[in-house]
Amino acid sequence: MRSLGTKRILIGFAGLTAAAVALSGCSGSGDPGDGDKVTLEVQSAMGDGTPRYEALSALAEAYEKDNPDVKIDVVALGSDYEGDMKVRMGSGDLPDIWATHGWSLLRYSEFLEPLDEQGWADQLNPVLHSTMKNDDGEFFALPLTTDVAGILYNKTVLEEAGIDPASLGTIDAFDDALAKIKGAGVVPISSSGKDDWFAGNVADWLGSGAFDEAESEKLTDGEFVDSGFEALFSTLEEWAKAGYFNPDFSSATSDDIATALGQGTTAFVMIQNTLALGAREFVPDAQIGFMPVPAINGDDEYLIGGEGVALGAWRDGENKEEALDFLDFLAEPENIGRFASEDGNPAGLTDIDVDLGDLSDSYEQFFTPGEVRMVPYFDRAYLPNGMWNTLISTTSGIVTGQTTVDSAVKQVEAEFGTLYGQQ
Repeated sequence: MRSLGTKRILIGFAGLTAAAVALSGCSGSGDPGDGDKVTLEVQSAMGDGTPRYEALSALAEAYEKDNPDVKIDVVALGSDYEGDMKVRMGSGDLPDIWATHGWSLLRYSEFLEPLDEQGWADQLNPVLHSTMKNDDGEFFALPLTTDVAGILYNKTVLEEAGIDPASLGTIDAFDDALAKIKGAGVVPISSSGKDDWFAGNVADWLGSGAFDEAESEKLTDGEFVDSGFEALFSTLEEWAKAGYFNPDFSSATSDDIATALGQGTTAFVMIQNTLALGAREFVPDAQIGFMPVPAINGDDEYLIGGEGVALGAWRDGENKEEALDFLDFLAEPENIGRFASEDGNPAGLTDIDVDLGDLSDSYEQFFTPGEVRMVPYFDRAYLPNGMWNTLISTTSGIVTGQTTVDSAVKQVEAEFGTLYGQQ
């Protein structure tokens, strides 16, 4: 491996690919013929072929060209990333580098090398301090992006309906917009029970606005607050009965929803902004923006933010030096800027030039001025580890009419008590 001071070489993204390999505990071993080459296993938690996976793979190849003694295996998302990582944490057989998917501090920090002494550490976006730093000021992952999310919308649909997204800051105004859009023959909200993180996100997006600060603190302390969940599920039930969700909810894929958003056959999607990139791939002239989420309880509207795409290095890994060097390479301004641009989100470090494309107007309107409050992901901040699947199942049940509000609340309460007791 060349010294840390050697000039980095960034090569173009065009034509670069990286092979996805099976989830493996063979971290540090090279392929036959690699000789003494060090192999870094990078569990990316990124879908094969997605813009972010291709961007990271391209950077890995650029690093390999600058470091011929290092091979980087960028592993695509498997069927159960969290489950696989829990098994590997239990066995003490971890990847050299892995994606922390919002849990660098609360779940993975004891296994990760602190990064607060790296040369780029003082550039950590202040928005991320509360969710990524511990009481000693340590943080444990390089945030390639700052996750800023709201409600994605098709600009053309709203313009033709005479709806200004800036006017939808209350739940009543948003409800009126849903009714108006349905009356125009467009599906108001699209989600999915098949690619079921969409359903989980609907609950996660609205959950932050269903509880006030005191109620949220009760959840954090292990006290279940049923009123907020009743309000959340009642809102979803009202939308479902009004026909506001896509009829193909149970079968729609991520690509289906991205296409519908791009084509303007749906107006709103509650998902991270990366879906806008997919919409543009399917519909190149799509006009997409994002707006804040209205609070169910009448509080101010908000954006959801925190740790986006972030990678940490195994503190006990035999290839820790090489892993940290690769993270330093990714943190260089031109590299992290390129990744963030491909991902459609602000960089996780400050003073990075990022091309946010068609979403630039939305960022400038709602995020950059700092006037719209930022809240953390509801499940990460206030629910015990493991509640995500419960949010998915209860939301899907409400949308499809197979679950009542009362039964959904009871299911969440039971899981909340069980999982909190296991912490």
